[in-house]
Amino acid sequence: MPIQAPPDDVHEVRVKFAYNGEVFITYIKPDTTYERLQEEVKEICKFSADQVFTVKWVDEEGDPCMISTQMELEEAIRLYEVNHEPELVIHVFPNVPPTPGMPCQGEDRSIYRRGARRWRKLYR
Repeated sequence: MPIQAPPDDVHEVRVKFAYNGEVFITYIKPDTTYERLQEEVKEICKFSADQVFTVKWVDEEGDPCMISTQMELEEAIRLYEVNHEPELVIHVFPNVPPTPGMPCQGEDRSIYRRGARRWRKLYR
């Protein structure tokens, strides 16, 4: 089950997962592992155990950045904290790009603009 809202005395990262036209909001610990993030995505998006997917976060300049390692996840969380962002925005795609640096199938740059699209929010 995805992590519930944190108690007031515990510091956690608010994460907004955008997938398939819906937004899922959950909380993760700042020291979350990349493997735990993958498990969270599979559970929230209802992926099978063998489903390949791509996770991208949106940096302070609005650019999508892939999270595929522990180091990339730690950098996303570090910048979330340094920039005092209200949430870490993560887009999930049910495929992988054909080559590194290329967009995923179904990825459109307009989805990264704030307010560009109305999403249905689901809180956990």
